[in-house]
Amino acid sequence: MSPAALLRGLALAALLVLSPAGATRRARRPNVVLILTDDQDVCLGGMTPLKKTNALIAQMGMTFLNAYVPSALCCPSRASILTGKYPHNHHVVNNTLEGNCSSKLWQKIQEPYTFPALLKSMCGYQTFFAGKYLNEYGAEDAGGVGHVPPGWSFWYALEKNSKYYNYTLSVNGKARRHGENYSVDYLTDVLANMSLDFLEYKSNFEPFFMMISTPAPHSPWTAAPQYTKCFQNVSAPRNSNFNIHGKNKHWLIRQAKTPMTNSSIQFLDDAYRKRWQTLLSVDDLVEKLVKKLELNGELDNTYIFYTSDNGFHTGQFSLPIDKRQLYEFDIKVPLLVRGPGIKPNQTNKMLVANIDLGPTILDIAGYDLNKTQMDGMSLLPLLRGDKNETWRSDFLVEYQGEGYNGSNPTCPGLGPGVTHCFPDCVCEDSYNNTYACVRTLSTSWDLQYCEFDDQEVFVEVYNLTADPHQINNIAKTIDQEILEKMELPINDAAVLFGATCRTPGVFDPGYRFDPRLMFSNHGVRARRFSARPL
Repeated sequence: MSPAALLRGLALAALLVLSPAGATRRARRPNVVLILTDDQDVCLGGMTPLKKTNALIAQMGMTFLNAYVPSALCCPSRASILTGKYPHNHHVVNNTLEGNCSSKLWQKIQEPYTFPALLKSMCGYQTFFAGKYLNEYGAEDAGGVGHVPPGWSFWYALEKNSKYYNYTLSVNGKARRHGENYSVDYLTDVLANMSLDFLEYKSNFEPFFMMISTPAPHSPWTAAPQYTKCFQNVSAPRNSNFNIHGKNKHWLIRQAKTPMTNSSIQFLDDAYRKRWQTLLSVDDLVEKLVKKLELNGELDNTYIFYTSDNGFHTGQFSLPIDKRQLYEFDIKVPLLVRGPGIKPNQTNKMLVANIDLGPTILDIAGYDLNKTQMDGMSLLPLLRGDKNETWRSDFLVEYQGEGYNGSNPTCPGLGPGVTHCFPDCVCEDSYNNTYACVRTLSTSWDLQYCEFDDQEVFVEVYNLTADPHQINNIAKTIDQEILEKMELPINDAAVLFGATCRTPGVFDPGYRFDPRLMFSNHGVRARRFSARPL
């Protein structure tokens, strides 16, 4: 049965239940659409190709200029979106099953309490998912594609990681294989068509939530055929941290070879162009979606969110391409929102994060956030222009490295523990690339404090007012009082969850530190964000 036919059948069943003869449509809660891209940066021009998206969402609503993710890697970040929690609370620490990515434990402990599950069970929303879910979704050891997470009325999920052709979808728990015919298989377009089918055949008597999760601009960067010649003269930005040595940084950054080889630079420039090319199909998806909502008469009662799961780098500190590092280019993402009550063409400088998306959408649906254990805050007051809203000044960033005990076969000379290595033996990750950071943004301060879980407890500190590209680590020169103040939220991290994550930051006048929140053995730094019991 085709997706359209399946949607028609389910919609008809819903109509028979929900619409007795002569019934009139009653006022209902707003609809919500969340469009999630994969690895789309904002610091290095990632939004530039999306002319239609900027016109249809940003210019018609609000752009958040300081939107972050709590972990610059796909699976932990997506888990944070779904749960509204920091990684130290949802326990998804990297992209592996061992790191709790779509594991049986994740399915048992976290999935029943995601915001889509609450939308469906408690708020009466019909819910639709299409695209990449979590990197290990569909793994045989975690139930395969037959597993459909609670909370989804319609489920079209990609097996494992992003692809554009030759992939398998779980269609409400049944495997459907796609090939390499552009007209019927190109994944971004398939997601667009499934979304339009849902809008055509859904029930008109319930509000709806849609989450559309595109493969773009993730590797392998396969553009639609009509876009493969675009941006031929574009290259990765040569800003002040491009192709320089990461002096005074963690050893993993220092090991990158500077200057990069010509082949590495050519590779990353080519990747940068291809990333932009794949985003043009996302731009088309957004346009089709907005036009369909308008045609249905539903656009004015629909919030549309556009964001990414993490940023990306292309040559910064001589690291060729990847994410997962602690710097702005990896942890900062686009966030655009339009919808009822949001004035057009606005920008907002508040410190927001993807853990805020779940609480915001539940708030839109009328759900009492005090009933959740989410760490994030509702953005609804900011979207509506509430000038009296008290907001955070601090945010946590956490990551647990993916390195293994054995040597990397590409670079055996580097010894055990490294992974994601390029042919010239520049490695993007290691087992002790494990860190916790406090990102502080207030009227007086623009700082970042990071502490590594390694033998030397390496520390990096940046003053982004003076050094926006984070070139100079000032850990050894910053005022000790400020350093100790920034360290406090990291010390608290193991016991911060739910409402305790929504308190003012350490640089806020309302901050009052409770020493009872400290670790009993404060000197122990090991695995802070996996310290809370499962």
